[in-house]
Amino acid sequence: MLLTASAVAAETAQQAAHAAPKLDPMHHFEVLNFVNLRLFGLDISISNSVVWMWLATIGAFAFFWFSTQRRSIVPSRMQSLAELGFLFIRDMVRDNIGKEGERFFPYVLTLFFFILSCNLLGLIPGSFTPTSQIIVTGVFAVGVFLLSVGLGFKKHGLHFLSFFAPSGLPPLLLPLMVPIEIISFLARPVSLSVRLFANMTAGHTVLAVLIFFAATLPWFVSWAPLSFSIALYGVEIFIGFIQAYIFSILTCVYINDALHLH
Repeated sequence: MLLTASAVAAETAQQAAHAAPKLDPMHHFEVLNFVNLRLFGLDISISNSVVWMWLATIGAFAFFWFSTQRRSIVPSRMQSLAELGFLFIRDMVRDNIGKEGERFFPYVLTLFFFILSCNLLGLIPGSFTPTSQIIVTGVFAVGVFLLSVGLGFKKHGLHFLSFFAPSGLPPLLLPLMVPIEIISFLARPVSLSVRLFANMTAGHTVLAVLIFFAATLPWFVSWAPLSFSIALYGVEIFIGFIQAYIFSILTCVYINDALHLH
């Protein structure tokens, strides 16, 4: 009799545990497929990551579209922000690449505002941050890397390989320095992608954990994690801008290295 009662109580507790809602602070990083699609054996499913990248693209495009619809000598607030962003990226390209790099301005501008939009949209509760996925940041970084390598060989031909032997280096040090230069060069896409991925993941993880605690702790102590999460939102907005800036300025540096060597 006691055994039966114990079994019933255990089963009831198990059912209650399954029925109770679960708060997972890491659900923000879970990739969920909305539409499963395959093309020639490749998975091209539409996931929440894809949807939020679409929204980031639409958001960045809409910002510039509405900012420039009613241009005037005395700019509105949105026009001022759009012009500030435009001039900021233009000066970045000119300072790091020179006049020869002005043709890459549209690419760097698009890259900056797309990454920035992904970073900021990920702060909306219930959203998804594409830049918290290493595959997304890796594709961006590999694209920048291949662009710089292609530019280097297009302009300099095989002389581009002299990039791995710094000028003025004593011949005796070449066997040591050339492998180091090659490794550091190949590490560029890794460091570029991991930096953005790690910062977005770390910040959003801390924010999700604080909100998780604020939602589960008793009301008389939940104010502490809630206050920290509000303050962290401001920090995360700043980090979102900084990471987009770092990715963009390193893109300019890599293009400059390919065009002008060292």
